[in-house]
Amino acid sequence: MGFRKRRIQIEALLGEGDLQRVLATLRAIPGRQAVNPLFSLLYSGDEMLRWRAVTAMGAVVGQMAVTQMESARVVLRRLMWNLNDESGGIGWGSPEAMGEIAAVHAGLAREFANIIVSYINPAGNFLEHETLQRGSLWAVGRLAHAHPSLAAPAASFLPAFFDAADPYLRGTSIWAAGPIVNHDMCPLIKARLNDQAVLRLYRQTVLTRPTVAELAAAALSATAARKMSPGPNIGRRED
Repeated sequence: MGFRKRRIQIEALLGEGDLQRVLATLRAIPGRQAVNPLFSLLYSGDEMLRWRAVTAMGAVVGQMAVTQMESARVVLRRLMWNLNDESGGIGWGSPEAMGEIAAVHAGLAREFANIIVSYINPAGNFLEHETLQRGSLWAVGRLAHAHPSLAAPAASFLPAFFDAADPYLRGTSIWAAGPIVNHDMCPLIKARLNDQAVLRLYRQTVLTRPTVAELAAAALSATAARKMSPGPNIGRRED
């Protein structure tokens, strides 16, 4: 099947209601035949289709990594290249896809977590474009909720976004911080408990509309619950 027909097929699949069935169908398609159309769908003007393409990229590349680890690495390197100035592009959706793949596959998470975190590090590969910052924060959050210990270094960089002018940056950074909140973050997050700005946040394959205040309360509640539980403070998964 040619690229165009495959892209039309995958786009139609992603528009169907039962996402788990869709992902099972996509996993059955040879990896590269699914990955290339998914790259193009990361640029879709349909927000929900874009997010479903992110979820699908995680499922497909996670499956690929089981038998073709190097091919899976190549996909992540391609996503990294899209975020490089030399690529000539913008890289829409690339941070989110990286975060989703890392969340799905622990081995790839261990290899690429530091790179994902580097996109919010001013001394690292910091992404200047505000829309890309939303994506990089979501990627860190997806990593943190799946593999908190690997995302722990992000705790040094997330607070810089807590009082950003853009509510998406404020809310997404606080959500991302939830599994890795430390003592220094708590008062900064508490300062946002009256922040009623609304954002759209994709969580557990659903596009939600929380306020920054709700995300702040959830992060603090999760932190308090971890303190009450035996074992390490960092270590609960959301999805």
